[in-house]
Amino acid sequence: MRFLGLMVVLACWPGAAQARWLEAASDHFVIYADTREATLQEFSEELELYHSAVETISGRAAVTPSPSSRLTVYVVGDTRQVRRISGDGDRFVAGFYIPRANGSIAFVPRITTRGSATDFSQIVLLHEYAHHLLISTGNHAMPRWLSEGAAEFYASAKFKRDGSIQIGGPASHRAGELFHAVNVPVDQLLDDVRYREERGRSYDAYYGRSWLLYHYLIFSEERKGQLSNYWRMVTTGTPSLQAGQEAFGDLAVLEDELDDYLNGRRMNQLELKNLSRSPITIRPLSAGEAAVMPLRMVSKRGVNREQALELLPDMRKVAAAHPQDGAVQAALAEAEYDAGNDEAAIAAADAALALDPSQVNAYVQKGYALFRSAGGGDDQAAAYQTAMAPFRALNARENDHPLPLIYYYRSYLERGAEPDKLAIQALERALELAPFDQDLRMMTALQQASEGRLEQARLTLQPVAFAPHAGGRSIAAGRLLAYLADREEGGVIGMEPLLTAMREMAAEDLATAITGAVDTPEVD
Repeated sequence: MRFLGLMVVLACWPGAAQARWLEAASDHFVIYADTREATLQEFSEELELYHSAVETISGRAAVTPSPSSRLTVYVVGDTRQVRRISGDGDRFVAGFYIPRANGSIAFVPRITTRGSATDFSQIVLLHEYAHHLLISTGNHAMPRWLSEGAAEFYASAKFKRDGSIQIGGPASHRAGELFHAVNVPVDQLLDDVRYREERGRSYDAYYGRSWLLYHYLIFSEERKGQLSNYWRMVTTGTPSLQAGQEAFGDLAVLEDELDDYLNGRRMNQLELKNLSRSPITIRPLSAGEAAVMPLRMVSKRGVNREQALELLPDMRKVAAAHPQDGAVQAALAEAEYDAGNDEAAIAAADAALALDPSQVNAYVQKGYALFRSAGGGDDQAAAYQTAMAPFRALNARENDHPLPLIYYYRSYLERGAEPDKLAIQALERALELAPFDQDLRMMTALQQASEGRLEQARLTLQPVAFAPHAGGRSIAAGRLLAYLADREEGGVIGMEPLLTAMREMAAEDLATAITGAVDTPEVD
């Protein structure tokens, strides 16, 4: 049913083929929007300014990503179109973000820039990018309240006309829930299991109270250092509630202080000036790129095979109208792969690369198709060696792109061979480059656990177990952590025995999550 909504998006897209789509590229972002160049320039500058502000305040510096690993932001028009593309039926969705090793993406409505309060769709993007950046630069999992409180703290940003940025101002977009929604007490914020057990069906103030607690602990002189002490205890294994009781003292007293803080007349915030800036490059998309953009966004959001088959005729039509556009042929390769047409995907990818060797997505889709085809061959070693060719070519272009490293590891796993030391190193390097990819974390943790490197596996798994929006993966990670807790460091398990044990001990959701971490995805 979700795809009906997506088809409505395509059918109703205002003047898609005639739109003047622009691309803005900077060190950390690629933004696609049908808007004025000046507006896009300003929006891009704000995002880079925000990146620098979060790095400065958090003390965490992110490595500049490879060009095709930057966060790609699609500006889709209005919140109704965002909701249709999101496909989850949530009428409150104003924007969303999907972290992936093959390039994280975000969808937001039409953008606004300095000169007015930050609108909610931009707050959503800033919130999710704070998650993205903090996960990318941290080695330890964050309890859910801390993760959400920090993201809300940074997302309440204000961009000033003089080029400065204010961080940590009041979360005005949470005012309604803070004053009118069901309260979430501190002890439930600190104990997420208890919160999930006791929460009702009514909309509550979880996000607002998480922000309030984080904000208060950051600025309170009387409680200076307590948040750092709490976080240090959590990272060394102390349960969150216990760490809170030890770091904050009587939680009832803290609860009263939070209520007083919320009702106070003013709140502190930080203002940063003269932050480092990335140059912004803006270019108009070709006629073919503009025509294919609505279809491309649906593909990038993710489709199953049935949905891909419905999308494919329109994609082929656009590709036939723009046979000399490498970007359009690369988009066709992705649609053909999603629809299960491996030979057609390879042909379209080859056409794209012949026209434009810089089309990274063409290397990726050709690699995907070759990997899926390789499983049916007699000489598995030769088939997967051939399948690696597009990824080797991509690695030569972008040495820090995670996918060639991941698929080098998988070239062993898919044919039932034991990964060698170099393949395991490649997998772990990929995780360093894309620590926000939950499937990659699961895959890496399974490899580490199979070798008996249990402490490393636990550290790798914890961010998945604590991730606020990881769904079944969080359940899988939590149960795998429980399984590893009963085993001794250094005891080799082996991949197949580990997977068998996990399937036996877990419900279907765990088996599905683990299988998804090691099987080639049908879509990306």
